[in-house]
This record gives sequence, structure tokens and C-alpha cells, in this order.
Amino acid sequence: MSPGPGVDDASAKPSRPRFRLLGGGRERPGPATGPTGSAGPAEDPARPTVTELYHAHRLSLVRLAILLVDDQSSAEDVVQDAFVALYKRHGERLDDVDNALGYLRTSVVNTARSMLRRRKTARAYVPPHEADAASAEDHALISDEHRRVLAALQGLTSRQREVLVLRYWSDLSEAQIAETLGLSRGAVKSTASRALDALERALKAQDHD
Repeated sequence: MSPGPGVDDASAKPSRPRFRLLGGGRERPGPATGPTGSAGPAEDPARPTVTELYHAHRLSLVRLAILLVDDQSSAEDVVQDAFVALYKRHGERLDDVDNALGYLRTSVVNTARSMLRRRKTARAYVPPHEADAASAEDHALISDEHRRVLAALQGLTSRQREVLVLRYWSDLSEAQIAETLGLSRGAVKSTASRALDALERALKAQDHD
């Protein structure tokens, strides 16, 4: 996976082959040329509507949410809530929204966090990845190896999990993660380091089971 946007050098993201299996969730790039075909847009491009964002980024946001809440059904709900909230607040046109995709991403993370908190208070809750059989839809979005990583992610704190998913799945820079989660860049860096170590230990433990 190539470094995410905003990364200053290759050392900013250590190589973690197992976790890189979660890669491929980068958003579709926007137009790179202006009307004449020259490098760079000739003028500021029109900002996308909610419908355009939905068609372009819904699937990648669902995959992001799956890594945070463990199953597709819940992930679909999380993403749907994010789009509904964006529409209710700004309407179909987003001319006054500087970073609508960033807004959606933050909304997905916050809603997923709230969902996990509610689950912890549910006495009979069983994590979906521990169920006897996963749905066909889940199989379509997550490979067996991805499920191993999902299981390992269960041992991390919510904050550690969020940082890793945003860093290695969404390819966000430390600055972008800091903005999304409301943290300092230093906190993002230290959290990512501890989380990667914990994830590696969990994956190695799986290998020895």
C-alpha cells in the first residue's frame, strides 16, 4: 500500500504486512485536470452533493465501519446514520461544507464508538465474529484473513482501534487522524505505536493457537 496523503516520509508508517491486508479502502480520487487537460484544475471544482458522496464513498465507509463494529449490518446502520445527519444539517447541496467526506468519516467513527458502548452494557451481547455462521453479505466484504484481524482488534481499546483503522485502512495521515478524532498528532503517533504492538501480539497468539 502506498503511503497515505500527508505522510512526510516512508518511516512515518512502519511496515506491518498482516495489518496491510486491510488496505484498499482509499477513496476514489477526484478529477486531476481542468477542462483543457492541463495538470491541476482550472478552477475550484463544484463541491459534491450528498447523493454524489453516497454513490462514491458509501462502500468504503461501510468497510471502515465494519472494522470498528465487527459486522456488516451494524456498519450499514452506522453509515446510513452519518449520511442522514449530513443531509439534515446541510441539505442535498454542500456548498457550505469544506470537507464533507471528513465530516462523514468523523460521524462514522463517533457513531461506531457509541454503538460499541451500548453493546458493552447489553448483558446477552455476543460479538458477531463469534457467531456460528456469518452472513453471505459479510463474506462478500471480508475475507477469512480479515476476520483474523478483526478478532485481534477486539483486544485493543476503542481509541487504539480507531487510530489503526484510520491509519492503515483509510490511509489517513497523522494530521488527518488527529482532526477526525480530536487528538494531538503526538497522541495519534503514540497511540498507533502501542496499538500496533498489541495487534502484533494478538496475531502471533492466534498463530500459536
